Amino acid sequence: MYLLGYDIGSSSVKACLVNIGTGEAVAGAFFPETEMTIKSVKAGWAEQEPDQWWANLKRATHAVMATAQAKPEEIAAIGISYQMHGLVLTDANGQALRDAIIWCDSRAVPYGEQALAGIGAERCLTRTLNSPGNFTLAKLAWVKQHEPAIYARTKHYMLPGDYIALRLTGEACTTASGLSEGIGWDFTEHAPAAFLFDWFGFDTGLVPAIVPTFGIQGRVTASVARELGLAAGTPVTYRAGDQPNNALSLNVFLPGEIAATAGTSGVVYGINSAAVYDRLSRVNAFAHVNHSRQQPRIGVLLCINGTAILNAWMRTTIAPEGIGYNSMNEMAAAVPALSDGVRIIPFGNGSERMLCNRTPDCSIHGLNFIRHGKAHLIRAAQEGIAFSFKYGMDIMNGMGIGTRTIRAGHANLFLSPVFRQTLSNITGATIELYNTDGATGAARAAGIGAGIYRSTTEAFARLKKIGIIEPEPAAQAPTTEAYEQWLQALLNTTTNKEPTP
Repeated sequence: MYLLGYDIGSSSVKACLVNIGTGEAVAGAFFPETEMTIKSVKAGWAEQEPDQWWANLKRATHAVMATAQAKPEEIAAIGISYQMHGLVLTDANGQALRDAIIWCDSRAVPYGEQALAGIGAERCLTRTLNSPGNFTLAKLAWVKQHEPAIYARTKHYMLPGDYIALRLTGEACTTASGLSEGIGWDFTEHAPAAFLFDWFGFDTGLVPAIVPTFGIQGRVTASVARELGLAAGTPVTYRAGDQPNNALSLNVFLPGEIAATAGTSGVVYGINSAAVYDRLSRVNAFAHVNHSRQQPRIGVLLCINGTAILNAWMRTTIAPEGIGYNSMNEMAAAVPALSDGVRIIPFGNGSERMLCNRTPDCSIHGLNFIRHGKAHLIRAAQEGIAFSFKYGMDIMNGMGIGTRTIRAGHANLFLSPVFRQTLSNITGATIELYNTDGATGAARAAGIGAGIYRSTTEAFARLKKIGIIEPEPAAQAPTTEAYEQWLQALLNTTTNKEPTP
């Protein structure tokens, strides 16, 4: 018997099969092999066709079933992870009314700002833990004003994962965790944020039925079963946004536990036991997958746009032509720690929420044309990215989330010994590396939702730790000194001062 997990990203759709008996991932696939199309007809816009997600989900499903030689009736349950903050509008027949406005679309910023000013920051922050910002409800406000005919036909507004579940089961539903990531959940009332809906002029009837994160959320219809090669009646038993799901994939459920990723953007996601928020909204707080009214579990999300995209820029622009990331990591490791004084501010990819939405460009400091070469720049970029993580983690520390241990998948920048050792040295945290991904985590979570696993401990018993990085005592003082110099350079690029609370 198997568990099937999906990860609906903006670049690709991944599928994974986990063998229930062994707990091992036995098949994985992603489509397309090149990135999915993102439509940007105006600056700051980003849309995708929901049918594109479905077509790639179908291909990935067929691939993993064939690889594992699994029979349709052997799939015990399905879990879904998805790109956060997107907006899908459906009509009374469950059909998508327009392309999805996805997470990186920024057109709704003014609507969120107007709501924050009109309602009041204190009320918004204490009840939703965030400003409305550029999140899902603000995107819906844009549609209401600019596309009134589509808004009038809307039966439900959904997140991408809600839409995929609807396609699988015919059931329109969402979760409290999902509503919170769209800034549509009231942590005081433990219900949809009616005060925000009222301010925007939305009917709370646009919210689909609310179901638990873990549990039967619907069953695969007969027509979809024929299309995907699954069995009719297979239950969907879990869904969550990609960052809460990444934390779940790393067995991060308890207060004080931390998950991190370093792909195009950098993310740190820590669990808090109280509904607290940052007064400047430099980080976001959502209901984690195991949150409940009786036992709060708040996921505090730090997102840094300009992180590993800098490493990619270094590969295409600075590194010797044709080399890959492994060779770059070797070049970086050949340079002494702290790059002989070169410091790089690793932004330049739009506004940075942790910097109060400032948009600093990437900048290089301390460069000497005689002493420094390509390898120094590559190392300084990776160290600068680690320093940006430290800056954001200090905000999280101020909210009561410690950083003694960081769990991460063995992927992207966490493949670099320079990056991960620098991060360990500057934060003082032990870094644990695991061989897992979002689709695998969603599959295991489906086993929890279906009651196959009696606990998270049982579900993640086969999660493999493949490496541990400890702080180097002798390196911590010089790394801290280098960080202070980096921080001063950062402040010089952001009007010479910290934001005032």
